[in-house]
Amino acid sequence: MAASTHRIFSSSSNFPRQSIRNRRLLSSQSQFLPYPTANQPKPKPQPILLRQWTLQRKLSSTICWYALHDNKEEEDEEQVAEIVNNDCQRRRRAEVAVAAVATMGLGVGNRVLYKLALVPLKQYPFFLAQLATFGYVVVYFCILHFRHRAGIVTDEMLSIPKAPLLAVGLVEALSAACGMAAGAVLSGAAIPILSQSFLVWQIILSYLFLGRRYKFNQLLGCFLVAVGVVVTVASGSSAGSLMEAGLFWSLLMIVSFLFQAADTILKEVIFLDAAKKLKGGSVDLFVINSYGSAFQAIFICLLVPFLSRLWGIPFHQLPNYLSDGAACFLNMGSSISSGCEGAPLLPVLFCMVNMGYNISLLHLIKISSGVVSSLASTISVPISVFVFTLPLPYLGVASSLPSGFIAGAVVLVMGMLIYAWTPSTSTPPPIPSPVTTSSL
Repeated sequence: MAASTHRIFSSSSNFPRQSIRNRRLLSSQSQFLPYPTANQPKPKPQPILLRQWTLQRKLSSTICWYALHDNKEEEDEEQVAEIVNNDCQRRRRAEVAVAAVATMGLGVGNRVLYKLALVPLKQYPFFLAQLATFGYVVVYFCILHFRHRAGIVTDEMLSIPKAPLLAVGLVEALSAACGMAAGAVLSGAAIPILSQSFLVWQIILSYLFLGRRYKFNQLLGCFLVAVGVVVTVASGSSAGSLMEAGLFWSLLMIVSFLFQAADTILKEVIFLDAAKKLKGGSVDLFVINSYGSAFQAIFICLLVPFLSRLWGIPFHQLPNYLSDGAACFLNMGSSISSGCEGAPLLPVLFCMVNMGYNISLLHLIKISSGVVSSLASTISVPISVFVFTLPLPYLGVASSLPSGFIAGAVVLVMGMLIYAWTPSTSTPPPIPSPVTTSSL
């Protein structure tokens, strides 16, 4: 009896505690329930268990409503973020397109003026290389100085490692030396055709050093570009043919574009490393151009004995060679400048356009990649070939291109188009499924 009385007392003593906990739960959950208004009738009293079940059901419905509302807000935020992302991508594509068009136009002018500048300085290609190299150093460092004073170039940008820039200067010096030597001998239309070996070299180097993988159509396009170069080199011996100038000069021009491809890969690596060091920032273009040109000038000076032998100039006669080149460039009317018609206008125009082309090309590499810059340069090939068939001043009467030359150009352009074509493999994003709640 005492035991049963103790159980009854214990159960009755626990009842107030449970009621207190239930009241606290109801007060904490009442914030999710709507308040009754004065016009609403007072609900009839319900049993405690029924009221608790009704409260839990209303509370679950309210929580589900808030979950749906929050999910809708998250979907809205995702849609806004997607719109902003698509807008940024459209702007970036527009920026890349504008930069590519500018690079293409400057590339055509650079190729045409390159040959025109060598008309008065045909006997002095090394002098033109030195003029461009040291002139670029002065101009680039002046621009870099003013940009640094304006705060565009920071001290962190100037403190990037100089070893990659040293390598840039070396390959640019080798490219300029080989290109100037071969360009003085080759025909005008041969230079833009042979320059497309640059794309082949760039694919190979980016595969080896950047770990990039390319699709089948891109590799097929590179193969056709290589075939176009071979067909062009192996064309007939008629006027304007590459074989007329000799196979050695054609191969030397191809080697010069190998150095140019290595130059773009190095610069792309520099941009990637600088972005990591600057915590997402980007290094200024003129930091790369200034130091790269300075190291290029140093290596050109170190390569003078080799270059003089390459051009058949004895090293002890090099000072006289440079002085004669300066006299031809100034075209002062002396006996040396008798065959230097067009100087100094044509060499100066070439230096200006070439400087703008280098800046535009580096900007395109920075905002896209080296392959995109190569494609932009490739598009200018047919235009340059057509321009060289026109009666340009200082180049004499324009002659029709040999059949083999045209066939090589057609194959090359086909390879360019196949490379640029990329099938769409992207799938639309999955539609988010609606949020479902189980009924109680």
